[in-house]
Amino acid sequence: MSMQLELKNLILRAGDQLKVKGTILHDAERFQIDLGCGADDLALHFNPRFQDDTDGAVLICNSKIAGCWGDEKREIHNPLQRGTDVKLVLKLGGDVFKVELPDGQEVQFPNRDNMDVISYIKIAGDFKLTSFKIC
Repeated sequence: MSMQLELKNLILRAGDQLKVKGTILHDAERFQIDLGCGADDLALHFNPRFQDDTDGAVLICNSKIAGCWGDEKREIHNPLQRGTDVKLVLKLGGDVFKVELPDGQEVQFPNRDNMDVISYIKIAGDFKLTSFKIC
């Protein structure tokens, strides 16, 4: 069962954090956490995949500007496991986003379009959200 949460009209800036807790489904193929100004303007598309055709279990980061995807950043070390409870911390750093993973690994992705304010968040896919906190 795939879930989706969309939040609009937020104001998140550099220094803010988004803490997400939940369970990755046992049969998960992928889930995503998007930060931006809207569905077609994403500063960060964080997309763990568990059955990627190219790399198997992989973490994908990307951006989408005016509906056009940028170049994917692929992180082949994916510590996320199906059927487990996880806590992810997404940190807004101004010129870079940092995603803190459960094993202490941190994935970094540049703020390619220099979005000063994040007003849109979407969490979707094979993930059961249990806690969501902006701080």
